[in-house]
Amino acid sequence: MNKDHKQSLPAVTLAAIGVVYGDIGTSHLYTLRECLAGHYGFGVERVAVFGFLSLIFWLLILIVSLKYLLFVMRADNAGEGGILTLMSLAGRNTGAKLTPVLVIIGLIGGSFFYGEVVITPAISVMSAIEGLQIAAPSLQEFIVPLSVVVLTLLFCIQKKGTGSVGKLFAPVMLLWFLTLGVLGVRGIIDNPEVLYAINPKWAIAFFAEYQTVSFFALGAVVLAITGVEALYSDMGHFGKLPIRIAWFSAVLPSLVLNYFGQGALLLSKPAAIKNPFFLLAPDWAMIPLLILATLTTVIASQAVISGVFSLTRQAVRLGYVPPMRIIHTSEMEVGQIYIPFINWLLYIAVVLVIASFEHSSNLAAAYGIAVTGTMVLTSILSCTVARKNWHWNLLLVSVLLLALLCLDVPMFAANAMKIFPAAGYRCCLAS
Repeated sequence: MNKDHKQSLPAVTLAAIGVVYGDIGTSHLYTLRECLAGHYGFGVERVAVFGFLSLIFWLLILIVSLKYLLFVMRADNAGEGGILTLMSLAGRNTGAKLTPVLVIIGLIGGSFFYGEVVITPAISVMSAIEGLQIAAPSLQEFIVPLSVVVLTLLFCIQKKGTGSVGKLFAPVMLLWFLTLGVLGVRGIIDNPEVLYAINPKWAIAFFAEYQTVSFFALGAVVLAITGVEALYSDMGHFGKLPIRIAWFSAVLPSLVLNYFGQGALLLSKPAAIKNPFFLLAPDWAMIPLLILATLTTVIASQAVISGVFSLTRQAVRLGYVPPMRIIHTSEMEVGQIYIPFINWLLYIAVVLVIASFEHSSNLAAAYGIAVTGTMVLTSILSCTVARKNWHWNLLLVSVLLLALLCLDVPMFAANAMKIFPAAGYRCCLAS
């Protein structure tokens, strides 16, 4: 990172908000709705609302803040991040028997991330435009074509480069997070008891109340942290410090306030589960909020698109994909790149997904498998790096890996059960 970059830390931090946190910054559009919409045999009940809010809060703290921002992001290769970077670092100081295993883990993790990159733009943009169902129900049939139009414009501007796109998007994202916080405070003021959900005892009470069903519900909770792998992959575009500052100063407080504001609304008006995010706003703000949400979900797509550019370049360097044209879009930041072939291949895949699934709820079921699968493999590789490269104490690394897998594996298992919906449904009935 050069001197000019260091001198412009506030500007880089703002640009990071505009690119890195688009995905995780729009997950509240659909997360609580999917958690409490009745898919798991319970609806908007007090224990469920408090339990989900508690789980979401602690996932944001434990997974995003501690695991990724403070631990995983320590592992970089000349400033670059991503699961292939972890794979490369982990294999440097391991034996001939272990290295091929680490390579397989890294490649599977990269495949999971590519799957996430296809789903993220589709679910994000569709969930925002579905606000039309609240503002103007008669326009429902235009949701899919409008989603395609919006995403077409996004993929067309990728050639301008991550830095330029980040500067364009940053003011919109900053306004978005301020709006989230204000809406959240508005809901919390009407029902401040919702803040008790910060206490982890409510998460425990949720599992005690719903037992087996609560395990399957973890598949919806994980939607709150989608995009966490993208922020690590985007590290090469902006650096560690701007990404960390942006999270702790703006993104995390805004997300927590909005989730709890939605929870407060649902406690007093259970019927708002139809779309708790948009119904949190006053009637006069519905159309402006719909426009802002659509712009923001476009930006959410940018986070994973730039991340997949970085991942692809790493794969080319390591020889796992054929050489392809890579365009450097910044004279100051070597990490800011554009890959035309990947850009348009991804665009075609996203359009096909939107046309096939037609509603964000249908996509939510497939989303969590890619996200949690990558998380499990990232935990294994990052702990290998901690032991082999950083020479951390074996007992410490073992305890850390066990703790991380205790968080990641249940969420992956809950999402994997979606592949066998009939079996999962029978288990729910038996509970």
